[in-house]
Amino acid sequence: MELPFWKTKSLSEMATNEWESLCDGCGQCCLIKLEDDETFDVYVTNVACRLLDIETCRCRDYEHRLQRVPICLSLTPEKVDEFKWLPETCAYRLLSEGKELLSWHPLLCNNNNAIHEAGISVCDFAQSEEHIHPDQLHEHVIEKM
Repeated sequence: MELPFWKTKSLSEMATNEWESLCDGCGQCCLIKLEDDETFDVYVTNVACRLLDIETCRCRDYEHRLQRVPICLSLTPEKVDEFKWLPETCAYRLLSEGKELLSWHPLLCNNNNAIHEAGISVCDFAQSEEHIHPDQLHEHVIEKM
């Protein structure tokens, strides 16, 4: 039996479609983070980028997101050392740390809704930044990274 690509290739060896398929659709990377100017501590809010479809946890304009949202980050294999800010459940982070994908990952269970059923996605608690004034973001902090 042939091993899946994520077990035989490094992140930098993956084809674009393989790389993209690692995204489990949790939406956590689309939550707005705040950084303390003095301590450099990073805080995660429950406020999501305006392009995130909170129900599906997918970007509404993935192809043009970097032009439409200048602070949007593009995850690439070249930035693997920077992945420590991603959730511990994120496939990109797990693989970069030499760990296995989790059982609910769509590539393992063939179920795109498993991420929601496992309670990992943001669909149950996130709010769009369209409904939050920027001065109120500090009121929406849910965790310190």
